[in-house]
Amino acid sequence: MIHSLVRRICWSLFGALALVLTGCSSLDQASVRMVSVVTPYKIDIVQGNFVSREQAAVLKEGMSRVQVRDILGTALLTSVFHAERWDYVFTFKRQGLAPQARRVSVFFKDDVLLRIEADALPTEAEFVASLDSGRKAGVVPVLEMSAESLKADVVPAKVPEIKTMPPLPASYPPLEPVAR
Repeated sequence: MIHSLVRRICWSLFGALALVLTGCSSLDQASVRMVSVVTPYKIDIVQGNFVSREQAAVLKEGMSRVQVRDILGTALLTSVFHAERWDYVFTFKRQGLAPQARRVSVFFKDDVLLRIEADALPTEAEFVASLDSGRKAGVVPVLEMSAESLKADVVPAKVPEIKTMPPLPASYPPLEPVAR
């Protein structure tokens, strides 16, 4: 009797193990299908100094370094070995799209703007539009209250009491002891 009971338990455990192993193989196939559908979220990475076409158009030969810095901002790259050159580098990486990279180099001679070398620059409106692309715009709810609701929700503000302060002394005692 004990022998038949042990045999039943062994066959039950063997059957359960077979079911578990079969389930694991189908789980692996299902997880492979899920990987192609579900991808991890990757944030947009914006680095560097964005220089717009409008900013570059304002720059004129003969401007001082301070004027250039006021228009473009502090340069991302300055070098001890190239003191007469400032580099403004900008990169933008978004999941599923090719990374964008732009460079603007400003050259000086005797602290005066000599020339500008730049990649094709977008306008500010084009840049803002590129930041918002690919995002789904949801339905914006109408935020409106009826006149009756406004009247019911308005609570008159309590005006705090203003307490008068005692008059300030004409002079204060010295902070350090007086030497005698």
